[in-house]
Amino acid sequence: MGTSQSREDGIIDSDCEEEEEEAEEQYDDALGDHQKSRSSSVKLYLHIGGNTPKAKWVISERLTSYNFVKTAKTDGNDDGLDGAGWVLEVGSKVRVRVSTEMQLKMFGDQRRVDFVDKAVWALKMFMAWKLVRKTRSKVYGKEFIGWVKPEVADDSMWEDAKDHSTDSTLLKGSQGSMEELEEAANGGVQSLALGALDNSFLVNDIGVHVYRNLNRGINGKGIRVKYDSGGNASNLTPKKALLMRAETNKMLMSPANKGKPNATGLKQVDIETGKTVTEWKFEIDGTDIRMKDITNDAKGSQLDPSESTFLGLDDNILCQWDMRDKKGRVQDSATSGSPVLHWTQGHQFTRGTNFQCFASTGAGSIVVVFEASMRQAKTAFPGLGSPITDVDVTYDGKWVLGTTDTYLILICSLFTDKDGKTKTGFTGRMGNQIPAPRLLKLTPLDSHLAGNDNKFHGGHFSWVTENGKQERHVVATVGKFSVVWDFHQVKNTSHGCYRNQQGLKSCYCYKIVLKDESIVESRFMHDKYAGSDSPEAPLVVATPLKVSSISLSTRFVGSC
Repeated sequence: MGTSQSREDGIIDSDCEEEEEEAEEQYDDALGDHQKSRSSSVKLYLHIGGNTPKAKWVISERLTSYNFVKTAKTDGNDDGLDGAGWVLEVGSKVRVRVSTEMQLKMFGDQRRVDFVDKAVWALKMFMAWKLVRKTRSKVYGKEFIGWVKPEVADDSMWEDAKDHSTDSTLLKGSQGSMEELEEAANGGVQSLALGALDNSFLVNDIGVHVYRNLNRGINGKGIRVKYDSGGNASNLTPKKALLMRAETNKMLMSPANKGKPNATGLKQVDIETGKTVTEWKFEIDGTDIRMKDITNDAKGSQLDPSESTFLGLDDNILCQWDMRDKKGRVQDSATSGSPVLHWTQGHQFTRGTNFQCFASTGAGSIVVVFEASMRQAKTAFPGLGSPITDVDVTYDGKWVLGTTDTYLILICSLFTDKDGKTKTGFTGRMGNQIPAPRLLKLTPLDSHLAGNDNKFHGGHFSWVTENGKQERHVVATVGKFSVVWDFHQVKNTSHGCYRNQQGLKSCYCYKIVLKDESIVESRFMHDKYAGSDSPEAPLVVATPLKVSSISLSTRFVGSC
């Protein structure tokens, strides 16, 4: 797909200087009696050619103006923009609702802004603009108003990002095929559960398929664990799979009702025999409850052969479940019928929390996403207006990654307490010391190519389970794209992406893995499977029909 610089950044007109002078003269003539504001006069460009070698910018309107219009719930226009809000109008060509779906990208040094509205557009101003403070506090809150001033931001906590250009796996490597391993997945893929030991697992409509872990990716073993339908096949396919007990057991959670993620229980499957060991129920004091998500107590706890507890989440519940009874004994399904998971600790809120998703660190600390914000044990991170659908955290708890429909948000949880000690938000209250987050975004062109209806999902760090080891990359999925960012590069305050930016620092340097169909999930294998030619483990990409393993030693397509 080329680089963003070659495909998007440079606007080069033929006879550029003459055209600019002509536009200036047209502006001066038009100004005359009408006294239009020079600040709203712009030149409008359209990007054509997509990702082909002939892609280029063309002038759509040499001289026009833009305007922001406040709309009512129904403004009478047949343009699909019903509902109150702000709309950007540019001449007669553009009328688009102002939202993150526009994928605005500013080039301050060029007096230019790019955006998406059924196509990719660029506005070039005749005068420089200046951001105003009027509505910033509504988004960031008074305590975090400094987030929108990158020139004065305190980036000291981000400075652990050293120059790793010598070992960057994204920018170097031999030209060649990205696919090292690719296999048919027999359709209906729902999720991917990667193991750190010998095996990984693919969950689809038929059953759980077992794959062998290799340094160059995962390879099918020809072993499949079929589901026992129990007369309820419509709700049988698990939407969530969790490895436990040194990866010899798998917990499978299926929706209780079609179309809703919440489940009343789960199945415990012995991977070696392929049989369901126990069907567990979620229950508190004799009352059935439901869970929307489950996860391990800590990153790496799936490697513990004695692991018997895991975490559960529902709209207003955060808890820990134990497969042992209250006396600490392992429950036997043969004697207890349908055993009930023991609630060991947690809290059931009456209403209002609306938990969305959660993740745990290597030490077992938890980050939970509320409807409007992210919260650690002692710290709440303000939201930026876009709902977070997935969350991940590094093994050491220093970095938190949230996924929204249109961008990823990276938060540094480090701060200095009153005694001068460096802590994380898991161990101390950060208050207003939360460093300004950074956004990981697609360029407007790549966002357009990904498709209007495609949204980011499943943002994750690469996978480590040892103290002292650092995650190297971030991966997320949107449509047919798996998008990979160099984590060290994102943290580097002097990175070129951050020059001449307005507001929160946004990183547009990434690599794209393009597939033939929409991607279900993208995950990095455990770092123990990194090969000799790459310091990063292979990336595994699952689509409904195929599963592929990709080495980062090959050259990707994408920006930077």
